[in-house]
Amino acid sequence: MTAAKTLILVFHPALARSKANAALATAAAALPDIDVVDMQALYPDGVVDADREVTRLLAADRIVLQFPIYWYSTPPLLKAWQDAVLTRMYYIAYETEGRRLEGTPIMVAATAGNQPEAYSPTGRNLFPLETLLSPLQATAYRCGLPWASPFLVYRSGALTDAERAEAAELYAARIEDWRCEMPGRPVVTREMETA
Repeated sequence: MTAAKTLILVFHPALARSKANAALATAAAALPDIDVVDMQALYPDGVVDADREVTRLLAADRIVLQFPIYWYSTPPLLKAWQDAVLTRMYYIAYETEGRRLEGTPIMVAATAGNQPEAYSPTGRNLFPLETLLSPLQATAYRCGLPWASPFLVYRSGALTDAERAEAAELYAARIEDWRCEMPGRPVVTREMETA
């Protein structure tokens, strides 16, 4: 039996210059059975290879979408990825692709530059960060991907080295806990399909 693989897709426009997202990705990559992919490095022009990404998703037992929040939303490449990959899987090739992905747990790991208090009805950003992530939760629901509570890091640009290290350690622990709490989708091999 092969180990369950967790796929972490990092959608940061400049991961090499990032502090918070880079620390999170590095901590996650140190865990066993994790595949961390810098999506911007793969697709600097924003054109996503749907064949490659469908294959990558179908090989995973769990998916994490990691990104910084920009203007209350995801980076443009994540939206382009959704349009190219999920549209294909769930509207064009549902029987052969989308149906096979259903049941794969998904989690969001997002960083935000402001304080937690800013994300409240009385704060500068009005809405809790979890509410701003609702479109992704709705997408997960539509695609049959069990939603895990997001991992959120606030004040990402202002964290001290110690706070950043602590956030990275908490992220790695959250991933480990999530993998224990929510078993991944069993990956069906060709042999299993024909048996």
